[in-house]
Amino acid sequence: MKTFCCERCTTRVFFENVSCGACDAELGFIPAELAMGSFEPDGEHGLTRLSGQQGLSFQRCANHEGPVGCNWMVNAALGGLCLACRTTRVHPVLTKSQNGAYWCRIEAAKRLMAYSLVSWGLPFPCKDEDPRHGIAFDFLEQTDPGKKVLTGHGDGIITLNIAEADDARREEVRIQLHEPYRTLLGHLRHEIGHYYWDRLVRDTAWSDRFRALFGDERADYEKALKQHYARPVAHWQTQFVSAYASSHPWEDWAECWAHYMHLQDGLETAASWGLRLDQAVPGKASVQARPIASDEPDVPTRVVKTWLPISQFINAMSRSLGGRDSYPFVMTDAVLDKLAFIHQVIDAGVKGDVPMNFGRSTASPDGSAAGQRACLESMSA
Repeated sequence: MKTFCCERCTTRVFFENVSCGACDAELGFIPAELAMGSFEPDGEHGLTRLSGQQGLSFQRCANHEGPVGCNWMVNAALGGLCLACRTTRVHPVLTKSQNGAYWCRIEAAKRLMAYSLVSWGLPFPCKDEDPRHGIAFDFLEQTDPGKKVLTGHGDGIITLNIAEADDARREEVRIQLHEPYRTLLGHLRHEIGHYYWDRLVRDTAWSDRFRALFGDERADYEKALKQHYARPVAHWQTQFVSAYASSHPWEDWAECWAHYMHLQDGLETAASWGLRLDQAVPGKASVQARPIASDEPDVPTRVVKTWLPISQFINAMSRSLGGRDSYPFVMTDAVLDKLAFIHQVIDAGVKGDVPMNFGRSTASPDGSAAGQRACLESMSA
């Protein structure tokens, strides 16, 4: 995440802010520019940016009012929902007071995820724009004990049990499942990884390399999940970033995709704050934070030399403040190779070197195979 300043008074502001605490300018995020704009009411159409193209009027996302409090901006001539909010197909029933707070937390996490995708240049179409290949989110509440709401992905639709927005409940599940890490943002990044596997890898020139690194995704998914929960892979740490990643190649990809998003956003944040570690390795050169560039020829080495020391620093700070490790993972050579592959796939898709599955896609119209899988890691939720 970049750092932002108020365009009126240059005070530091943050991605979630709706106003400047120093000069009271109204603030809003402009996704087309990846910038935080400062605005004042124009008295007629909406908000006029204090620094920008004259005559261009903005207004807040329609989800600014109500429980979501979205601070993303839209063209006043178009109005409606912003790029992130329009991907939500089903939101929680708001007759329960806590559901509004849950929805707010979920959408805030989704905007963080969308920021990264937009900054990389990946398409993020909603189902209204691309019914066949767009993305939609259903945020559901489990009301019947006999009908579990599973967090998962199928055919471009991501379902999230809104109980994941309850910090106490999510922590309870994390402990029950012996997970070192479980967050709203982590869930969304994992599930969007499934979506982009369909869009970037499925039925493309990447298939053989994917199978060489992650395994053959044509293996029976439900059978693999049942086997994982009955008898997890022993010594999974040598090949996988998490135990769940060892269950099936699709889950290995999604877990690695989430971790790629973690480290790239973490590196961008650290770089924006000017982080440099002089004692990352005693007696060695300083480590200067910077995101992994699209044309980086050696991703594994960059991760080892930059992200790992920074993640160790973050964990040390978290421990100093009485918290758990923020990034409790170990990356082996096998995992680093998978992250490098994801980096290459994204770069090739954005540049057009390998066609992405949007618009006239090669995806199966019957929704079989990848379109019907669902993550089962939250079966006890």
